[in-house]
Amino acid sequence: MPRTVLKTPGLTVFPPHADPSGDCVLARLLLEEPWRAELDWPEGFTGGIAHRLDVSTSGAVWVANDPDELGRMREAFVSGVLRKTYRFVARRDVPWDANAIDRPIAHDRGHKRRMVVQRGPSTPHRGRWYPARTRLERVHGTLWSAVIETGVMHQIRVHAAFVGLALAGDTLYGGGPTPPDAPEGAAFLLHHVGLEGGGWRSDPVPLPAWAG
Repeated sequence: MPRTVLKTPGLTVFPPHADPSGDCVLARLLLEEPWRAELDWPEGFTGGIAHRLDVSTSGAVWVANDPDELGRMREAFVSGVLRKTYRFVARRDVPWDANAIDRPIAHDRGHKRRMVVQRGPSTPHRGRWYPARTRLERVHGTLWSAVIETGVMHQIRVHAAFVGLALAGDTLYGGGPTPPDAPEGAAFLLHHVGLEGGGWRSDPVPLPAWAG
């Protein structure tokens, strides 16, 4: 079965562009299990790491034990059978407790780092529209659960902001300043709880104090 490792906020999954030998999830994984460096992994999946998380995001990272297992895991991602669960803190409150957003996402035409939600047929964007579905449910107060079966860049961040729940501290999408109690390395508060579906399930990882 795949291994699940805990990523802390502020840590990249793969080596930082500015420092190829810098600290990251991959470097720590290979230090603990150096045999992984000897296997023939596909480009972009070194060490068997099957997916990425934003630098500020903490939580579960799924890791294959061999290239064949990685191939089956990638098929599960592509087929949409995996449900990925996150928790986040919103900047503002809203008068409802649940929402389902089923709107495509694309790259922002005028901002290289941003994504945009399709509001209508003429929404300005760059490149293709990617199908994206996000289910939001209030845990308590401004703490929310988000479940996704698609995996578009910044999906939870941009879908949440679209319905008035910009992540606290996510300046890219209107979340304002970083919360004063945010852990070191976290600009916004987003945690990947884990994933399951199609016979797969990641191992549990600890919830940060803010996500309980």
